[in-house]
Amino acid sequence: MSPVPVFSMVGMGCSLVLSVAAPIVLLVLLKKRTNARLSSAVYGALTFIVFALLLESLLHRLVLGVFGERLTGNVWLYALYGGLAAGLFEESGRWLTMKYFMKQRLDRDNALMFGVGHGGIEAILLVGLTGVSNLAASLMINSGAMEASLGTLDEATRAATEAQLAALGTTPSGVFFLGGVERLIAIALHIALSFLVYRAVKERRPSLWLLAVAVHAWIDAGTVLLAQVLSPLWIELVLCALVALLWAWVWPQLRAEEPAAPPVDGA
Repeated sequence: MSPVPVFSMVGMGCSLVLSVAAPIVLLVLLKKRTNARLSSAVYGALTFIVFALLLESLLHRLVLGVFGERLTGNVWLYALYGGLAAGLFEESGRWLTMKYFMKQRLDRDNALMFGVGHGGIEAILLVGLTGVSNLAASLMINSGAMEASLGTLDEATRAATEAQLAALGTTPSGVFFLGGVERLIAIALHIALSFLVYRAVKERRPSLWLLAVAVHAWIDAGTVLLAQVLSPLWIELVLCALVALLWAWVWPQLRAEEPAAPPVDGA
């Protein structure tokens, strides 16, 4: 098993720090500068866990169990399915949570805090925990401890584990830095989408919810398709441009809305 380059490990560490620190910094800034409640971030995090990690994952197991390679073997169909599933589940989760659990605090600032919670927990769970795992595995590989650990496994399990770990040494080092950058872009996307769904609920405009679903689905599906023709760096640049365009449309609307009055309890 080839050793993991030091630069790759630095990239893992940087992505780990970004994925954890960015949500915390945004949460603190919003709390200090607006009337948003911390509980709104909790609602955002719980919405991601319930609707994306639990319910959407259940759908994937059911669908892939039925269609299998007929779906995964067609990149266009697989990208469309994955994008629509993510858009429908996550944006429906936002809508339901805001409508039924945040009625008393549904305003602009709490919508933004909701987005930080949603995107933040995704970053921590998907990139933060992966970064910890990858760094630990890399240290074990470079120190020789991994070989001793793998020696206790049966032949089939050892071969499968070695195949997975080999990617840590063969993946270009720069790719590991992009994980944190991708999460920053994703958090910005989740905040913008949370604002759209908030307006859909507040103004009773289902069209804005549909727009949020479409944008989410388009970006997720596009990421899968772009991976077939572009390098990871170019994919992130395209995603950054798309999210920037979304924010160029959302920002004037956000700025035009008056902030809510300070909550009585400040919770």
